[in-house]
Amino acid sequence: MESRELRELQRPLKERYREDPGSAVVTLSASGTLEDGVTCSVETGRALAVAGLHPAAGGDGTLLCSGDMLLEALVACAGVTLRSVATALELDVHGGTVSAEGDLDFRGTLAVDRETPVGFRAIRLRFELETSASEEDMATLLRLTERYCVVLQTLASSPELTVTSRAG
Repeated sequence: MESRELRELQRPLKERYREDPGSAVVTLSASGTLEDGVTCSVETGRALAVAGLHPAAGGDGTLLCSGDMLLEALVACAGVTLRSVATALELDVHGGTVSAEGDLDFRGTLAVDRETPVGFRAIRLRFELETSASEEDMATLLRLTERYCVVLQTLASSPELTVTSRAG
């Protein structure tokens, strides 16, 4: 996709959002079905993903770990955002990889130590790009990718989160 094509594609959306800010608010959703054992099936829109326990929490490694899925969402979002920003800036990024890794201490998850936090304590996102862009252009590309990546910004800003339940 060329920069011009991307601008043309996004122009009417940007105009509508400027004129009617409320039209820019979209509620995304995900749902899952609790299955036999310690599993939950999640419809991804393209396939069914069955999540289960990570081996460090007692799983056998055959099911998806939700922590892995979170990192995969970060990689996907960061990769798409980087491509979009590079296209908009007309920077030639002809290939590369995006990777993420995160550190979890399962003592928290398994209630072995109440002082140990539950969740990722560090996440590292890395880009290995094939490009002829200058260092200055690369700095701009990474800064804007970080700024506009929805998943990265969500993780960084800890949005308001509400949990409810209903028994049926």
